[in-house]
Amino acid sequence: MPPFRFPIPQGTLDMLILQILSLEPAHGYGIAQRLEQVSREAVQVNQGSLYPALHRLEQRGWLKAEWRESETGREAKFYSLTRAGRNQLAIEKESWNRLTAAVGLIFNEGQ
Repeated sequence: MPPFRFPIPQGTLDMLILQILSLEPAHGYGIAQRLEQVSREAVQVNQGSLYPALHRLEQRGWLKAEWRESETGREAKFYSLTRAGRNQLAIEKESWNRLTAAVGLIFNEGQ
């Protein structure tokens, strides 16, 4: 049975990209693959969402990009976090933790 897949909630793609790139630089296809792999195929990102997000994060100064040779021997744009990106990721994680804790309290009310 294939795993359950669901759309990424509005506003979380940026945070997920920052988290993936906090581990190591990657190109767009590599980011999409890693998201799918880590989520056990529950999260899939299409190119129409991924690349605009990468450009948006780069414009905000949270990512930097450079052209390098990929594992296939082709040139690819590799993205990595800037210091501002690492700071933003910490802010996003704290916000996410507060939100999930609050949702947990609501879901568990009366138990």
